Amino acid sequence: MREFILAAPWWQIMLAGCAFFGGIYVAFGLVNTLLSRHLLPAIGHGGTLDPRPVPPGQMRRELMQSTSSILLFGCGMVFPWGLLQLGWARLAVDPPWWRTAVEIAVLVVWNEVHFYLNHWLLHTRWLRRFHTPHHRSVVVTPWATYSFHPVEALMLGNVILLPMLLHDFSVWALASVPLFSLLFNSIGHSNYDFLPDAHHDRWWLNGARRHHLHHACFTGNYGFMLPFMDRLCGTALPPDAAAARIAAWRQQQQGRDAA
Repeated sequence: MREFILAAPWWQIMLAGCAFFGGIYVAFGLVNTLLSRHLLPAIGHGGTLDPRPVPPGQMRRELMQSTSSILLFGCGMVFPWGLLQLGWARLAVDPPWWRTAVEIAVLVVWNEVHFYLNHWLLHTRWLRRFHTPHHRSVVVTPWATYSFHPVEALMLGNVILLPMLLHDFSVWALASVPLFSLLFNSIGHSNYDFLPDAHHDRWWLNGARRHHLHHACFTGNYGFMLPFMDRLCGTALPPDAAAARIAAWRQQQQGRDAA
């Protein structure tokens, strides 16, 4: 892998990047859909977080926007490749497994910080228009994970550039970033409570609850999967933040059924 990245021409890097991001998007989306819409409901484990219906055309829009993001992420692989070609960054040569494990842990934390800062910026009045397309999915689906405006995709997609300038990472540690990032993002957009008996913020999988609240309320819970940045910055939403909205929808539905 290291040798291929260093020796491949720019166009092969871009093609490989598009295939990689497209492949993991489809794979995670299908697995998430299978688990949250079929297997787990069939055995009675967990449940849907927001019962409101997905509007017609939402999934088509998510797929179209995600395709644009996949192309940007994939072609954008030329930038970290370019850092290596210029000698501004280097890949570690045969690092021990424990070093790669530590690097992955560091990148997980950095990913949280990077996402929070960019996500918060995208909710400011100057950049909000670039984040609104993602928030058209009020009730989230697994296919919304890459459903970004191109500006948002560029902001979120540069997560590994700064770390590469500061440290010689293992190629496997760097390759893990889009994998755990999409895993966390897919969980966050599952609209499914995988751990219904767990306290709101005591387990990392509860990122599904936190991100569901963010989409339902369009504010707060700017973090990715872990809650520490929202707690540190005072932007965490209470567990019942969306309760009034969902209750109003239920009441409206009951009124229609009664009529």
